[in-house]
Amino acid sequence: MLATTGELPTGAGWSYEFKWDGVRAVADLAGGVGRFFARSGVEITAAYPELAPLATGVEDALLDGEIVALTDKGTPSFTALAERMHVREPARAARLAATVPVTYMIFDVLRLHGVDLTARSYRDRRAALESLGLAGPRWAVPPTFTDGGATWATAEEHGLEGVVAKRLDSAYRGGVRSPDWVKVKRELTRDFVVGGWRPGARRIGGLLVGAPTPDGRLVFRGRVGGGIGAVTERELLAVLEPLRAPGPPFAAPVPRADARGAIWVRPETVIEVKYSQRTPDGRLRFPRFLRLRPDLRPEDVDDGA
Repeated sequence: MLATTGELPTGAGWSYEFKWDGVRAVADLAGGVGRFFARSGVEITAAYPELAPLATGVEDALLDGEIVALTDKGTPSFTALAERMHVREPARAARLAATVPVTYMIFDVLRLHGVDLTARSYRDRRAALESLGLAGPRWAVPPTFTDGGATWATAEEHGLEGVVAKRLDSAYRGGVRSPDWVKVKRELTRDFVVGGWRPGARRIGGLLVGAPTPDGRLVFRGRVGGGIGAVTERELLAVLEPLRAPGPPFAAPVPRADARGAIWVRPETVIEVKYSQRTPDGRLRFPRFLRLRPDLRPEDVDDGA
């Protein structure tokens, strides 16, 4: 179940929790064995060996949560987590687990003791989750709150990514981006798909980004040039060069000023962009590159326009 982006809802019937800047993961625990799956459905168990003991003592459960790498201050670092995400070789994963450990922040339970809980209310699922007493060295059940404003203020004070509000009477709708869950970020950011780039003073002068359409094409959302330093440029080129394509992946012609000299790529790479606002035609104003999102697929991108 996915959240929509919006204003922080108020009033009775809502629960509030912190938004953790990590990788969404479902944990399937049964018979003392735990298997972890990313949003794409790919199994990621091998990448996080320190989470294996979670299955001990839990007879049967399907949990939903976020894998995060915490700094010494207790705030999530997506940069640190990126070092862990694609590791599948056991020896390397074990070494990283010792030097860059992760924590599984559990916020929902979808199955318990063989019973499917997804049709039950979030209120009931949360009570079932808390009854399990899941507190360990590398996992936790973060608290929920009833005061949205105070939760937001605390998120700001501690440098957290934002707040997620959930309707207490909502069922769990897998694969659906539902208004029953609302995420509010401290900065105005959104994920977009890269459709190409334009050279500039350096090899990448600006990324041409868009939002996906049902047919796999992109709706042009602008050119992102800020925030791309030398290290980031190397990372982007390593990802984008193998995706070069003979033509643009955009559904409509890209404005000539943006398309001039462009190098097109297959629309497979997701990035997060910070921006001030949008123009009436949906283009980003003052966009700035924040990071690659290798944990997301293009179909995961919610334009929100």
